[in-house]
Amino acid sequence: MNMKKRFVVLLAVCLLCVVSAAACAEAPSKPVVYFTGDISPEGLVKVYEALNWTPTAPVAVKLSTGEPPNSNYLRPELIVDLVKKLDGTIVECNTAYAGSRAATAEHYLVAEDHGFTDIADFQILDEYGSMEIPVTGGIRLTGDLVGAHFPDYGSYVVLSHFKGHEMAGYGGALKNASIGLASARGKVRIHSGGTSDTHWHDELQMEFLEAMAEAAKGVVDYLGDRVIFINVMNRISIDCDCNGYPEEPDIHDIGILASTDPVALDQACIDLVWQAEGNERLLKRIEALQGLHTLEHAAEIGLGSREYQLIDIGA
Repeated sequence: MNMKKRFVVLLAVCLLCVVSAAACAEAPSKPVVYFTGDISPEGLVKVYEALNWTPTAPVAVKLSTGEPPNSNYLRPELIVDLVKKLDGTIVECNTAYAGSRAATAEHYLVAEDHGFTDIADFQILDEYGSMEIPVTGGIRLTGDLVGAHFPDYGSYVVLSHFKGHEMAGYGGALKNASIGLASARGKVRIHSGGTSDTHWHDELQMEFLEAMAEAAKGVVDYLGDRVIFINVMNRISIDCDCNGYPEEPDIHDIGILASTDPVALDQACIDLVWQAEGNERLLKRIEALQGLHTLEHAAEIGLGSREYQLIDIGA
């Protein structure tokens, strides 16, 4: 090869290296999901602190109060240290089905009976109705109906018990941010795939899953960096905490995970379930209800990433 051709080849290689380096530098890093196997008040605080997040007060801690008499809701003694560290108010919304949490007065009694009012202030976000926040980029929703008190808080910690679900296949961060933060009317809108605020349409399964992902996106877009997500993987029944008589868990307790990306967080929990002993019934339920489509659609509309970095912070 003469000197001129050799120079051209070397120049091309150098340019390719520069372009490749620039592309790598610009490539977005995978979202981080922190994990601890320590399911305790100390473990919950530790995994929260790993996020290095600075909340804006007042802070709302969104969880499920759990349907009586025997659901697997997160117990106050597990979450108390984190709630107090945040000086948080525990928040919920009313349900859209008959039960002990459908009416505001009764729901407040459930929160008291389950011990939440002993550790923090508690508020039903939709006790005075709904407000609508925009949803962009979706195919089912243009707006999400959340509780009228939703904008009263500067930051949100979406604290979820990861488990199965009778309609969604599984319940985690995406469900808690969508169905969980939706008002009673908003829940009907999501369950009907955006077709109604008054009539629940169980037959619209794919539409429901897509609407759930879109409602979660509306919440995240509204809050920006003022929201984080924590999933607790204990007592992992195939049934939701909205079931007062859930099936006993087949899977041993796994741990607590936290992220700023709810899609990455739920995907990490699904992957851990996939590896767990005794997972057969839960995986069968998720598959039968096409529950992973919520994750698929959430990633498609830009809510988050199904790829992630799992960082074990130890026990």
